Amino acid sequence: MDVGGHTRVERKDAALILLCVAQFVDVLDVNAVIVALHSIGQDLGFSQAGLQWVVSAYVLFFAGFLLLAGRVADLWGRRRTFVVGLAVFTAASLCCGLSVSKEMLVVSRAFQGLGAATTAPAALSIITTIFAEGRERDRAVAAWTAVAAGGGAAGLLLGGFITDVLGWQWIFFVNVPVGAAGIALSQVLLPESRDPAASRRLDLLGAGTVTSGLVLLVLALTRTEEAGFGSPITLATLGFAAALFGAFVFVERRAADPLVPLRLFRLRGLVGAALVAFAITAATAPVGVLVTLYLQNTLGYPASFAGLAGLPFSLCVIAGSMLGGRISGRIGGRVTMSLGLAVVAVSALLTAGISAEGGVAYVLAGAALSGLGLGCASVASTARGTSAVEEGKRGLASGFMNTSAQVGTALGLAALLTLAATRTATLYGGAESAAEALVAGYRLAFLVAAGIASLGVVAALYFFRQAKDFDT
Repeated sequence: MDVGGHTRVERKDAALILLCVAQFVDVLDVNAVIVALHSIGQDLGFSQAGLQWVVSAYVLFFAGFLLLAGRVADLWGRRRTFVVGLAVFTAASLCCGLSVSKEMLVVSRAFQGLGAATTAPAALSIITTIFAEGRERDRAVAAWTAVAAGGGAAGLLLGGFITDVLGWQWIFFVNVPVGAAGIALSQVLLPESRDPAASRRLDLLGAGTVTSGLVLLVLALTRTEEAGFGSPITLATLGFAAALFGAFVFVERRAADPLVPLRLFRLRGLVGAALVAFAITAATAPVGVLVTLYLQNTLGYPASFAGLAGLPFSLCVIAGSMLGGRISGRIGGRVTMSLGLAVVAVSALLTAGISAEGGVAYVLAGAALSGLGLGCASVASTARGTSAVEEGKRGLASGFMNTSAQVGTALGLAALLTLAATRTATLYGGAESAAEALVAGYRLAFLVAAGIASLGVVAALYFFRQAKDFDT
């Protein structure tokens, strides 16, 4: 009997469980927060447009430091990086729960995003290190992916229940014991590894400039509700954001080991896939947030009901991903992406049928269609984007596309929630009631979301007219 071999298998399985739990908590927290936004806004005094910062602060720092964190893990040690990221995430979760002001919560959420960005690539690198290439690794990665999908669905259900029973603060407090246990177990279950060939030159300036630029761009978009688009403060903020993006390009051109090699933008397939990923999240994330606010603000449902109403979306994302993988091989990734985004556009138009008196049926049908479309388009765009580069660069391509999706979420939330709030403010106080003004703002945002998804269709059809190429 190979007792030693049996023990090694059990140890690897235990390590996989630990890494999957960390992934589960990260994803669960994102959706749980969305369900709790109504309560958070009431307690801490967020405006409707400002409320998107609770999500955007997390997403922006996750997107801005994801690629850099992957390189840090290879250089500094994957277990060490994972533990540090988990510690940052756990401490930030505690601060989120203890927040007594909107500023404190937004800053804490930013650190949460930084912690999540640090743990995610390190955890996936550990999985690919401890599990042999082939069937064993495929099983481990499949488990990791399934846990992420399950975390999204669980976040809606648990987030609503926790908010109604214990209060929104406990959405963050529950992360603390899980994180503490994960830090302790990491020292026992996870092996340390690093890449001897990893570059020792980290592009900290690149990560800092692009993240700062995105934060200022989102800030400028949210300021338009109060100050107007042509106000000096809005224009100045936009100018500073543009300057930082210019600085990012300058840094990347001269960096010995850039965070995002600018030659990637010459790859038609990768750019097209990134634009599709951007359009998917920019069209779906704001609709999801506004729908939960509609159910609670306008119709008066509790957070637990709003969480249940979002469940069709999460389940249909899983179904859409399975369907997209099958039909992509038959009708091609270009058509699958276009079809998925078209379904997302239809779902947003359907959701726009809501009224101040009711509209749960529109919400549920729209959520189901949105999930199906997102799942189909995401699978196809990921496959086409990663296949646009040679095999050795696919990790970088995957990170680039993930970052594009996160940026789409942040900018979509900022633009559409601000648009909805501005429309509501314009109508409120006139012939429209408060509820009718809110719904009018939501409808306008849903129509714009449909337009964004339609532009994604155009991008998919345009960029994938030709075959893939490897000119990296």
